[in-house]
Amino acid sequence: MKELVEVIAKALVENPDEVVVTEKTEGKNITVELHVAPSDMGKVIGKQGRIAKAIRSVVKAASSKDNKRVDVEII
Repeated sequence: MKELVEVIAKALVENPDEVVVTEKTEGKNITVELHVAPSDMGKVIGKQGRIAKAIRSVVKAASSKDNKRVDVEII
């Protein structure tokens, strides 16, 4: 899941070098933390959070076949 979030985020931002994705696993729960440059935060979140929701939906669909719950946090 980490790689998926990283590819999507790097395609959206102007500073792809500053994209950092970390993954924490606790049982069946996985938390993916996405760190971007402050100037790129709006591009990752989108108007009314639409881009962030889309990223979470794609990750959720990809994780459903592994029977794991993935949370994406944009920090």
